[in-house]
Amino acid sequence: MEPPHSSMNSPSVELKSLQLCDREGTASADSGIGDVDDLPVPQQIRISNITCDSFKISWDMDGRGRDRITHYFIDLNKKENRKENKFKHKDVPTKLVAKAVPLPMTVRGHWFLSPRTEYTVSVQTAAKQPDGDYAVSQWSEIIEFCTADYSTVHLNQLLQKAEAIAGRMLPFTVFYRNQQKEYFQQASPSYRSRDAQCRRMLPSVKDNSGSHGSPISGKLKGIFFSCNTEFNTGKPPQDSPYGPFRFQIQADILFNHNTNIYFGDFYCMYTSYHYVIVVLAPDGSDGDAFCKGRLPVLDRSNNCFLSCTNEEDGSLSFRHAQDVILEVIYTEPVDLSLGTVAQISGHQLMSQSTVNAKKDPSCKICNISVGR
Repeated sequence: MEPPHSSMNSPSVELKSLQLCDREGTASADSGIGDVDDLPVPQQIRISNITCDSFKISWDMDGRGRDRITHYFIDLNKKENRKENKFKHKDVPTKLVAKAVPLPMTVRGHWFLSPRTEYTVSVQTAAKQPDGDYAVSQWSEIIEFCTADYSTVHLNQLLQKAEAIAGRMLPFTVFYRNQQKEYFQQASPSYRSRDAQCRRMLPSVKDNSGSHGSPISGKLKGIFFSCNTEFNTGKPPQDSPYGPFRFQIQADILFNHNTNIYFGDFYCMYTSYHYVIVVLAPDGSDGDAFCKGRLPVLDRSNNCFLSCTNEEDGSLSFRHAQDVILEVIYTEPVDLSLGTVAQISGHQLMSQSTVNAKKDPSCKICNISVGR
């Protein structure tokens, strides 16, 4: 993912809303837009330095009439529906106005730009008249671009929010993974995330659940595990949304001094429960290489979510946060012979599944001031 760029060499404009009418023809008198003028039409639109909530834009123009330009009008729309304003706040129009500044200029605004979203953009030059109306050029061509993932700056903001509610740490001894019975059967060819012949669980690409801007969604390969325990028993719960059969493995096999741990996401699904995703990646593995530079690294023995510490007898002890539901992604294959598979006695609670779950964009606990 391209990191955020400084706008020191590029004017950063504050875009103000302007009520524009349809692109074709002239606007009504109420809109403050006059007839189409012979002002230069922007050509060869270029988008660069794209982040999750900003981009730089520049274009070429003929010399004729350039000295008359006072403003630029920018028509920015989500690609999924160019005719309808689908920004998060309905009172933000898709037509924006900025004072004419040297190009390229930086367009920044988390209230109308979301991460990982395809947009269309076109530009119009304008000259403000003495009576307050605008003379405008024809619209430029329409071009498309896609905003970027969260940067590590944004992820660190999420991390701080997650740390604030993680609660105290509880001991645990095993990681576990629930699936349907067929998943664990050697003869089953139904799961691409299983190597049935060699009896291994294989990493698969993470779905799009959680924060829309998370850099791991749809990109990072891993195997999902849980580690949360019941408060009264200290053991894994007997209910699961993912299946009645559970693979269970000792914690030190997946999490030890050769494992790096990263913060991946923090979200909720319109409920009071909050989820934290952490990634466990063996040092030097492909998963580790993916995470470095993209995700905040956590201290293995001292963090608020999942810790591994040395005891006096040389053994390792493990703790998980009490007040969040941890989703642990292990980035490498896991042999079934390293653990046990057994049926749980509880129910399959499908309502608690997070598969492709969408984050609640209105939650003040787990959202930051960029696109959700």
